[in-house]
Amino acid sequence: MSSKAFISDPWRIHGDALILSVRLTPKSARDEITGIETLADGRCTLKVRVRPPPQEGEANAALIRLIAKALRIPASAVVIEAGATGRVKTLSLQGDPEQLANALAELVADPKS
Repeated sequence: MSSKAFISDPWRIHGDALILSVRLTPKSARDEITGIETLADGRCTLKVRVRPPPQEGEANAALIRLIAKALRIPASAVVIEAGATGRVKTLSLQGDPEQLANALAELVADPKS
């Protein structure tokens, strides 16, 4: 599978990192990645739900753990670059950006796996 980013991909390769746009929904019934969503302004985001509330960084910590687990990278390789207090966040993922892009493409193709 090609890692080429399409207009609808919420990620892009930037240097040696992968930049990922996420729309986080806290206080959900379960922790899950549910697919890709296009926002009203046209931006595409990865839709993610987590159980913890957005208090004291709990939802952000759960987001980092979930992304790291889904991509099989250490949690320390996932950093919230922007939007820490909002629903839409920008994450920086450290590792092989091509491999991470391929893993995300596979994940959104079948988000329940």
